[in-house]
Amino acid sequence: MDFSASLDYLYGLQRFGIKLGLENMWALKARLPALEESLPSVHIAGTNGKGSVSVLLAEILKHSGLRVGLYTSPHLHCFTERIRINDVPIARKEMAVLAEIVRQVSKGIPLTFFEATTAMALLAFKEHQVDIAVIETGLGGRLDATNVVEPQLCLITPISFDHSEHLGSSLAEIAAEKAGIIKSGVPVVIGKQELEAADVLMAAATNHDATVHLADRDFRWQGTHDNLSIDVDDSHLGGLSCALAGEHQLDNFAQAVAAAFQLREQGVAVTDAAIRKAGKTVVWPGRLEWLGNSRQILLDVSHNRAGITCLANYLAEQNISRAHLVTGLSGVRDPAEILMPLVKCAVAVYAVPVSYSPSVSTKQVVAWAEQQRLPVSEHAVAADGLAAALKGAKPNEPVVICGSLYLVAELRQDILKRNPSAA
Repeated sequence: MDFSASLDYLYGLQRFGIKLGLENMWALKARLPALEESLPSVHIAGTNGKGSVSVLLAEILKHSGLRVGLYTSPHLHCFTERIRINDVPIARKEMAVLAEIVRQVSKGIPLTFFEATTAMALLAFKEHQVDIAVIETGLGGRLDATNVVEPQLCLITPISFDHSEHLGSSLAEIAAEKAGIIKSGVPVVIGKQELEAADVLMAAATNHDATVHLADRDFRWQGTHDNLSIDVDDSHLGGLSCALAGEHQLDNFAQAVAAAFQLREQGVAVTDAAIRKAGKTVVWPGRLEWLGNSRQILLDVSHNRAGITCLANYLAEQNISRAHLVTGLSGVRDPAEILMPLVKCAVAVYAVPVSYSPSVSTKQVVAWAEQQRLPVSEHAVAADGLAAALKGAKPNEPVVICGSLYLVAELRQDILKRNPSAA
């Protein structure tokens, strides 16, 4: 199987849809002896920020001289981005080999797309003999395919409403699913939480005799992106910086540093110098990313209320009070619930389709904008909506692309094809 055929195989598994449960993964592990072996790992769940925390922690570990596996999802441009060794995506040839192995051994097991991808990542980490793997959950935690790992540390990032059709309609229910990654006796680092979610997470940790390291109690940050200090228990690190924009990324950096300190206590050779370097070198495209030097186009993959709120806060921090909003929503979402934080700064809305199924119709976005008395136009092609926004925007009125990672990926790729230097 070549790279193209492996993609056909994997995407063909989407016919099984999203199926939460571990039966398939346990069955697959039983057929793959390599997956039965212990893999030093950190397991990360949450609603917002888990990808950023994963990347930040992996960067710290890489600069500490470790060989680090990183598994995140979904990808932005190429499938291989999901599985990385020291921040380098695996080769397409290797991906094809891994997909073929999984295809052969899974006969009779109705694997989903994410289950197959997870198995491939775990096999890749074994093949590359990583010192440690940073593994991000896909959906939830308790029944997520990644929950077959036996981590030495667990992290839970901020929990908010998302994928309620799968995880529950209250923060407590969603938190219970995320808390499912907590293991007996395994320390857990918990990011900032609403009280309802925090209560559930703390109770789960107590039930599993898991030591808790909690944001704003056991670790915190102060300062700015360029002059940042982070305190973890009795330790203090000053003079740090964080290359990821947005105040919420300082929360994420602090959580990654707290995780690094916990790993150090377990004997992992994490250095202060690595933490300092990681904050400067970390890259996470599509997250409050300005394309080009003109600050005309801002990309952000935010797709739920909490994420859009962070985007709105960032625009306010940047003194941006007028923006042209190019947006489309994937999955099952209510535009009124998701996009409302941007009303105050939206000059106009350009409703565009998302090249992903299922997705919210552009007409729903149009209806929401009209209810808010915002100028709105509907476009059959995402690129047309972007072109219209760029044409209508005045100086100091940036075009903001948000609402779906898939939309950001499509338009980012189009922009970089026309102007590679914009990155």
